[in-house]
Amino acid sequence: MMDRADYYATKLAAETDASDVHAARKAGDDLVIVDVRSDEAWAQGRVAGAVHMHYSEIAARAPIEIPTEARVVVYCWSPGCNAGAKGALEFAKLGYDVREMIGGFEYWVREGYPIEDADGVHRRPVDPLTGVARIRTRA
Repeated sequence: MMDRADYYATKLAAETDASDVHAARKAGDDLVIVDVRSDEAWAQGRVAGAVHMHYSEIAARAPIEIPTEARVVVYCWSPGCNAGAKGALEFAKLGYDVREMIGGFEYWVREGYPIEDADGVHRRPVDPLTGVARIRTRA
């Protein structure tokens, strides 16, 4: 039986979440965030500053477009989507330091982090069930 500590250490080495990605970017960490969803999903909105590369294109495009020493974070729609895992697998096969952002774009949006679409960069309201409510209290 696998030691539980080893299991969770391995899991955390392969995954991250929206709040950790946002904090890493804010701290100046050099991450390449890759949206592995369809063209239609990308057009509806994406993590601000993300690169679009459908998971089926990673093997051909990544070695040309993303330096192999880059730290990569991939995401798809939501916890109900496994395209992020498919994308992470493709990057891992190429030797990249890659993590999957669990919760995907859905939780990035719900936590109120910057999103981008044809209208530019903006934020949606924080969902108090998933993100830290940023409510001002009156004195």
